[in-house]
Amino acid sequence: MTAELLEAAGLAVRHGFFTRRGGVSTGPFASLNCSLSGADARENVLENRARAASALGADPAALVGLTQVHGAEVATVTDPWRPGEGPRADAMVTDRPGVALGIVTADCAPVLFADAAAGVVGAAHAGWRGAVGGVLEATLAAMRALGATHIAAAVGPCIGQASYEVAADLRDAVLAHDPADARFFADGARPERWQFDLAGYCAARLGQAGADSLVLGRDTLAEEDLFFSHRRRTLARSGPIGHQISVIVL
Repeated sequence: MTAELLEAAGLAVRHGFFTRRGGVSTGPFASLNCSLSGADARENVLENRARAASALGADPAALVGLTQVHGAEVATVTDPWRPGEGPRADAMVTDRPGVALGIVTADCAPVLFADAAAGVVGAAHAGWRGAVGGVLEATLAAMRALGATHIAAAVGPCIGQASYEVAADLRDAVLAHDPADARFFADGARPERWQFDLAGYCAARLGQAGADSLVLGRDTLAEEDLFFSHRRRTLARSGPIGHQISVIVL
């Protein structure tokens, strides 16, 4: 699936928020699992990643990923690295045509960025910790360092507010950054629990940092046929699962 805001860049930028469909993995990883850090067969994951890259007209060897750690570090990519050897970071930017930036998620928000006129793209993994810690603003800053001036950002499929019950630790961390962000919490069904709007929070942070933003509004927990979800796995007390990938390329 794609975002209209990024489609406006025309052929200068290609992107996709991929679902769990269309791959070769089986069992709990069925079928387009793109995470190299899980228990899925490596050859299956590499084939799945190649299919995602090829769907965007990119060379599978030019699809890069990160060792995602829920932080705010950003890597500036000049040349592709080998699969599974990405730096410990949660966002990437590049001005190199053909380099495909891939983020894997299973409830956290994948955010894709583009300034087609400047020829700069970015991708970020925004869980709540990374979003509070400033990974989105750091991605914008890294893109601007490459010459971007008018950046569009799309928040892809992630856990929806109705599905995302949180406790006081998360709420306190968000409000410690800005008490006005209480607007992203609704009362939960249980005492001392709230429903957090992760996508809306990300969009607001992007807007405050000067980017145009759009939210796809797809709930990874609720749409089991389309998306992997860590929270769904936790609630079901089940075993390992896969991750979907989101990719952008000049």
